[in-house]
Amino acid sequence: MATADQIKSLISSYATEDRERFFAVALQVAAHEAKQGHSSLAHEIRELVDKERRAQHKQLKVVPFPQDLKGLVITETPEVSMSKLVITSSIELRIRRVIEEYFQQSKLKAHGFSPRRKLLLVGSPGTGKTLTAKVLAHELHLPLHIIQVDRLVTKFMGETSAKLRQIFDLMRQEKAVYFFDEFDAIGGERTLENDVGEMRRVLNAFLQFIEQDQSDSLIVAATNNPRLLDHALFRRFDDVLHYEQPGKEERQQLMKNILAGFSNSRFSWTKLMSASEGLSHAEIDQACRDAVKLAILSDQKTVAVPALIDALQQRHHAYHGRT
Repeated sequence: MATADQIKSLISSYATEDRERFFAVALQVAAHEAKQGHSSLAHEIRELVDKERRAQHKQLKVVPFPQDLKGLVITETPEVSMSKLVITSSIELRIRRVIEEYFQQSKLKAHGFSPRRKLLLVGSPGTGKTLTAKVLAHELHLPLHIIQVDRLVTKFMGETSAKLRQIFDLMRQEKAVYFFDEFDAIGGERTLENDVGEMRRVLNAFLQFIEQDQSDSLIVAATNNPRLLDHALFRRFDDVLHYEQPGKEERQQLMKNILAGFSNSRFSWTKLMSASEGLSHAEIDQACRDAVKLAILSDQKTVAVPALIDALQQRHHAYHGRT
């Protein structure tokens, strides 16, 4: 049964129409019931909260992007849950902290604090940065707006700062996750000799916009080359997450997720771990999907280990030039 404080918080949040606080307390009640062994009740509470949040998300007013920003922004409504994100426990903990602070931001603001909502994701291609942005959008029940920074810079050289201002203005109008991919296209070190004055102005504008931003949106930037970024950028973000190539445990979990229903107890994980070493999340994902498709087309109920090893080796050859 809910504690006295939780009951009072539920009544208070209902009276003040603070829906997010109400949901947050309801989830606390679910966690309390789970600890008491009432797993069925805890599950029902979580399901009710998720249902109401989805309904609330559908009622959100979507503000259309200005016509001159179309083609530079891809809008998605991801269906990627946290369970699909195979990362280290440290990164997972920090992502869950972002989610928790978002849903309980009213409690933080009441004490003069702001939730962390400006994230910089650093890591090699295919290590889960874009997937993280999709997971955040899904878990927070927000749309995902992917800003294609490289196109923004190359297509609108001379107007980039003005386009950035439009995007940051939109953040205040429509609550969403705004994902700046290939962020080093505008975040390059201002002292680089091959830099041009326009790009320095763009970076200065971004620094100003992100520092002044007080919206309720999440800003997520991703880069493959952190050494290219201006040092002033790092302190503008609430957290910097470093992604690495998956270790043995992450590779095995990733394969199990993708091969669900197509693997069996006779799988030789030792051979598969050896064959997948050095590959990124995205490369392993694609290799597993190739093996599953082969099994389907061959009318096989499970993926053959040799076929999966061959698919992994093909990824090694395609992306790393070796077998």
